[in-house]
Amino acid sequence: MPDEPPDQPEIRQFEAIVHGRVQGVNFRHHTRTQALALGLAGYVRNRPDGTVQVVAQGEERALSKMLGWLHRGPMLADVRKVDVTWQDGQESMGDFKVRI
Repeated sequence: MPDEPPDQPEIRQFEAIVHGRVQGVNFRHHTRTQALALGLAGYVRNRPDGTVQVVAQGEERALSKMLGWLHRGPMLADVRKVDVTWQDGQESMGDFKVRI
């Protein structure tokens, strides 16, 4: 019987819109640091309405940890709500970036 490749973890992604006092508190910088520590790809950016958009891609376990962190945010943030949309992983997004 031929060797079968090891199971590859399923790559998923989500888009999260974070509401509250999330701009002007280094939210994007801390989000990038957290995402890189978890091995995630994607991006974070401020939106004109005062929210922050996070698109993260990686293993589901790491994504769940990222979502938990997004509900708290960095020390100076006051996260009120996080709207999440889950998607199947698209093509690889590479590194995790801060977008302007």
